[in-house]
Amino acid sequence: MWEALSEPFRYRRSVADAEGTPAGKRPKRKAKNWQGTLKRIWHYLSHRSGRLSLVLLMVLLSSALTLLGPYLIGTAIDDYLEGPGGTPWVLFLVGLAAVYVLNSLVGWLQNIWMITIAQETVYRMRVDLFGHLHRLPIPFFAKRQRGELMSRMTNDMDNVSSTLNSSAIQIFSSVLILAGTIIVMLLLSPLMTLLTFLVVPLMALGMRWITRRTDVLFKERQRNLGDLNGFTEETLSGQRIIKAFSQEEQVIMQFGERNERIKLSSFWAQTISGFIPKLMNGLNNLSFAIIAGVGGILAIRGAITVGVIVVFVEYARQFTRPLNDLANQWNTLLSAIAGAERVFEVLDEDVEEKDESDAVSIREIKGAVVFSHVSFSYDKGGETLNDISFEAKPGETVAIIGPTGAGKTSLIQLLSRFYEADSGRITVDGHDITSIRRESLRSHMAFVLQDSFLFEGTIRENIRYGKLEATDEQVEQAARLANAHSFIVRLNGGYNKVLEVDGSGISQGQKQLLAIARAILADPAILVLDEATSSIDTVTEIKIQEGLQRLMQGRTSFVIAHRLNTIRQADQILVLKDGGLLEKGSHNELLAQRGLYSELYLGQLQ
Repeated sequence: MWEALSEPFRYRRSVADAEGTPAGKRPKRKAKNWQGTLKRIWHYLSHRSGRLSLVLLMVLLSSALTLLGPYLIGTAIDDYLEGPGGTPWVLFLVGLAAVYVLNSLVGWLQNIWMITIAQETVYRMRVDLFGHLHRLPIPFFAKRQRGELMSRMTNDMDNVSSTLNSSAIQIFSSVLILAGTIIVMLLLSPLMTLLTFLVVPLMALGMRWITRRTDVLFKERQRNLGDLNGFTEETLSGQRIIKAFSQEEQVIMQFGERNERIKLSSFWAQTISGFIPKLMNGLNNLSFAIIAGVGGILAIRGAITVGVIVVFVEYARQFTRPLNDLANQWNTLLSAIAGAERVFEVLDEDVEEKDESDAVSIREIKGAVVFSHVSFSYDKGGETLNDISFEAKPGETVAIIGPTGAGKTSLIQLLSRFYEADSGRITVDGHDITSIRRESLRSHMAFVLQDSFLFEGTIRENIRYGKLEATDEQVEQAARLANAHSFIVRLNGGYNKVLEVDGSGISQGQKQLLAIARAILADPAILVLDEATSSIDTVTEIKIQEGLQRLMQGRTSFVIAHRLNTIRQADQILVLKDGGLLEKGSHNELLAQRGLYSELYLGQLQ
């Protein structure tokens, strides 16, 4: 038990700790560069350099007024303690009041301006992050949880925002007040200044011990929070599967483990950082006692005046208060840097490869597709596709079948350039697809997937996603061709019915019909159907098949299917196994070969 309690106090900064994994479990990554992170944040702040200069000027003025107040009080004690009252005292009180009122006004202005700058800075960072996310390649998203990315977009950004709103000013102000206090104290009495500095070594040692641990712990807390958000998003999205397999208790237990990690890292981060104000208060009281005791002795001997003692007592508090503020804000700053690092990690990810310099846009595509000796692998060590060659003529329907993991979806990923082939050549209408701009190539393609994604919005907006400039009449015509019009008009609101996220509120078959309508509206030359009729009831499947037949007419279509009775009319069927093209031909030709296709087809009939 003692080991568990004392472990955080023995926290040592290492690459393994910084990444949150035991050493040797996976390749080490480079240590985080907090100085580089601060420079990048400063780059965002510099966009409003004019207003930022005003803020810095206000901070400078506020720091000067903060130093001026105690000095005036000490001077007044020395000058007026034994003098007559009257006008000088009135002028002094008016002047002192003006100093503190002006200090409050300056502080209010600097806060308002800094909040404006901070919000504009975070706004630009969010825009950059969101825009960059949409320029990243598909493999990036395949390796990361959506909830973890959302955590970087929200929680980490909020950390940066809250720090810029208040901590940035406080840190800069504390540095100025600290520097000004030291200068004035040296001018008044070098000896008393030396006495004030006696607590500094103790302060430095205590702060070093604390920050070495809180730096690691705050980063670990942010990482654990991102992991929990990703797990939460995943379980909420998969509620039907969780309940279908009665895995509620297992999921709750897994959530508890992740929640426990956050609790532990947050507890120790807050506990250890909570030592800072206790340390500073204790040292502040020690400094006050030293100044009051030794200063009283020096005043009795006539070495200094009572006013100087009063000034030093106030400055001693102002000397430790900036250090206290710096110490407190340092932990907030570390938390913000940890969040900003996670944001910049995404911004530093390589975007989808740029189109080749000689890549062109194609206005029209007939749909002739040729794969010539194409090989591809996701990771080094094993090929997903090996030496694939076939030709699809314009308007042909090409069915792709094979066991799970045979490479069916990978084939389509290469055609749409979500991934790049390792070797071989893919052409569309005789053009190598690497010579066609990705945006242009994909604009001539449409996809109807097994799980069609619908956005939060009206049915009309979801169909129009295939062609944003389409009129309402074109949207409704596409819905009719897809056999979706009849069920849409029966819904409350019809085409203006607002769908929830991912189209919840309508059946899976109705989602597929809307996806087909969206594809029809896009009017593509190349169509991809990936298990478009799986998990659909018979009546709905008939409607979907009718819609698909209209959609596929005159278009080069690639159909990935497990139910072989749906692809008998395909012009050619590709049979993949273990990444290789095992068989190729029409339905009748493959049955005559008595190979894998014949075995699978006859097996499904039985």
